[in-house]
Amino acid sequence: MLHTHVAGAIHADALAPSPQWLVRPDDANALDPALWPGSVARDEAGQVTVAGHGVTELAERFGTALYLVDEDAFRAQARAYAQAFAGWHVYYAGKAFLCKGLARWVDEEGLHLDVCSGGELAVALAAGFPADRIGFHGNNKSVEDLRLAIRSGVGRIIVDSLDEIERIEQLAEEHGTTVGVLVRVTTGVEAHTHEYIATAHEDQKFGFSILGGHALMALVRCHTSPWLHLTGVHSHIGSQIFETAAFEVAANRTMRVMAQFRDATGTALSELNLGGGFGIAYTPADRPQPLAVLAEGFRQIVDQVSRAFEFTDLTLAIEPGRALIGPASLALYTVGTVKVVELDGGAQRVYVSVDGGLSDNIRPALYAAEYSAVLANRASAEQTVLCRVVGVHCEGGDILVRDVFLPHDIQPGDLLAVPSALAYARSMASNYNYVLKAPVVAVTPDTVRPLLRRETLDDLLALDQG
Repeated sequence: MLHTHVAGAIHADALAPSPQWLVRPDDANALDPALWPGSVARDEAGQVTVAGHGVTELAERFGTALYLVDEDAFRAQARAYAQAFAGWHVYYAGKAFLCKGLARWVDEEGLHLDVCSGGELAVALAAGFPADRIGFHGNNKSVEDLRLAIRSGVGRIIVDSLDEIERIEQLAEEHGTTVGVLVRVTTGVEAHTHEYIATAHEDQKFGFSILGGHALMALVRCHTSPWLHLTGVHSHIGSQIFETAAFEVAANRTMRVMAQFRDATGTALSELNLGGGFGIAYTPADRPQPLAVLAEGFRQIVDQVSRAFEFTDLTLAIEPGRALIGPASLALYTVGTVKVVELDGGAQRVYVSVDGGLSDNIRPALYAAEYSAVLANRASAEQTVLCRVVGVHCEGGDILVRDVFLPHDIQPGDLLAVPSALAYARSMASNYNYVLKAPVVAVTPDTVRPLLRRETLDDLLALDQG
């Protein structure tokens, strides 16, 4: 039975202040290679470096909070996915993080790109990304969003409702063109992830349910439209997923409805996008499958299910989500205060406050997402203590790292580094308390360059009409 603490859920673990997987490290200065880009190391002085650049210098140059992305690591990850899923379309998730510079990396590595709003589409187009390699998602795309997509020649619009089908038809007629579409279906698969990022169970806003024939009806509706070119089906079961078993169920149910469509119309659909949302390592407890194992699992699933339903020559696609940008990134913060708080039963908790928070990474507050952190500007020989890394905002739930062991001598002015902290962080950032959004800086051994500059007070005030 779960007993709720009177002060709220964030205090319910006061007498058991760490998750079961968290253990005191043997070496507080060690960097777990499963959590960090390969270029991250410590120099002779104990400072963390990224692609050879010390974090102290980067912090002095760009300030903190600061997102860092290792460009070479991102490109290597993109190439690895393209090779592992050779012959498939691999879509980078713009919602994880998108800017013009990164869109160009995605293009140069030959990947596709999915966007979820007119704004994301505008960024991709401004970067010169080929529109025919863009998939446009969203459960409530506006007329203006759809008009931009059609005018730009977006390759696939993933339709999500009958209302949207009618809007696309009207706009396609207005522009005198046919529009390529996929129908998003809801497979009813319960992905083993947080409820808010599980997207294939029935009781949620995305897609056409296979139950009750809604998905089949939508497919036929698109097929019979003179303004729509229906190529196939899209399925997505969630994010931060570590296993392929749920995808096998989704593939079976998706291809079954594709077979029903074939039987009803005499037309075989040519494209299947199985989504993705592959998990990454935020903490030592996360165990993502090796990419080769993941890809082989997908191929076996698709081969088996395709044979069962007699599909040949399908164009296949996946959307790895955070798995491309997350492992190539980290965030950097400056410690402002260190406070020891007495808990019930004589226990203590050390609160380490940094110059960021839920405005630059809302995932811990929104999903109870767990992260790791290390002291980054120096090494320490001190024993570690259990800490909670918190932000600057006027919210008790403004927690960045719920539980982490840090050296006992952690002090104001120190730098903390948090791995995999760009995915779904800067893209979900806010100006809560009018805190300025952090910059994103790309590093290679030879270059350090901003992808997004830090916001300024002038940026905030420019929106205020007085």
